[in-house]
Amino acid sequence: MAEPSELLANNRAWAAARIAEEPGFFDRLSRQQTPAYLWVGCSDSRVPANEIVGLPPGEVFVHRNIANVVVHSDLNALSVLEYAVDALRVRHVIVTGHYGCGGVRAALEGSRIGLVDNWLRHVQDVARVNRPLLEGLPFERQVDRLAQLNVIAQVENLCRTTIVQDAWRRGQVLSVHGWIYGLRDGLLGDLGVTVTQLDELDEHVAKAQAGLGLLDP
Repeated sequence: MAEPSELLANNRAWAAARIAEEPGFFDRLSRQQTPAYLWVGCSDSRVPANEIVGLPPGEVFVHRNIANVVVHSDLNALSVLEYAVDALRVRHVIVTGHYGCGGVRAALEGSRIGLVDNWLRHVQDVARVNRPLLEGLPFERQVDRLAQLNVIAQVENLCRTTIVQDAWRRGQVLSVHGWIYGLRDGLLGDLGVTVTQLDELDEHVAKAQAGLGLLDP
């Protein structure tokens, strides 16, 4: 494990390399923020948003929490969403879960960890509602299937916020996507639930749920 002083040294080396590669990069970046994407992902340290999609700083606005949950009472998430949609005018909101998610596993096991147990009740609700899609699968497959179902549920939650619905109502171009990331191969998978207006939502959710087996790792 690197010491904090080493991280500072790494930062100086990275900044110098960036300037050598693109003089004026930080000056330009400091004067504008115009990302096209809002990434809603898991806090897991193995899933760095910019890096896995190959985009530099300034291109992705990011919100992360345990198990990539979007809750209508979470003022933190809603504030990020509102700023991204209304101020930054992002064109894509991407909910990205990942296989091997510790939060999803804990929710499925009913593990007692601490305060986070209350947060993971949201994921347990997803499991309860989708029980028929989990039953009969080996446990590890259930964990991965629930990670997929959780992404789809959070896409639905996002689409039902007043923030997204108001954007669509005023004609703003905005798509909400559901993706899943594989820790074992570093690849992103599209769960097939891309929504561009509210009346598409139920149909796209149903189709995505029906096709989940084709995307298992």
